[in-house]
Amino acid sequence: MVTIRLARFGSKKHAYYHVVVTHSENPRDGRFLEQVGIYDPSKDIKDQKISLDRVDHWISVGAQPSTRVRHVLADYRRSAAAAA
Repeated sequence: MVTIRLARFGSKKHAYYHVVVTHSENPRDGRFLEQVGIYDPSKDIKDQKISLDRVDHWISVGAQPSTRVRHVLADYRRSAAAAA
């Protein structure tokens, strides 16, 4: 199964995450099909860089977002709608 999840990057206690599309069997920081965004929990949600059109494409072809990614996307969509 294809999932959309977070891959950890950064140094100890200063992590940021890449939002990646990968097979569920792959390790957390292993191979991925596509990187669709960057999430930094230390910054505001409006400062994140996530490609919603690519996320929507992958969801339309059957990819399942993880629980945390689902929450991040909901917050990102809410902030994008408020800015518009």
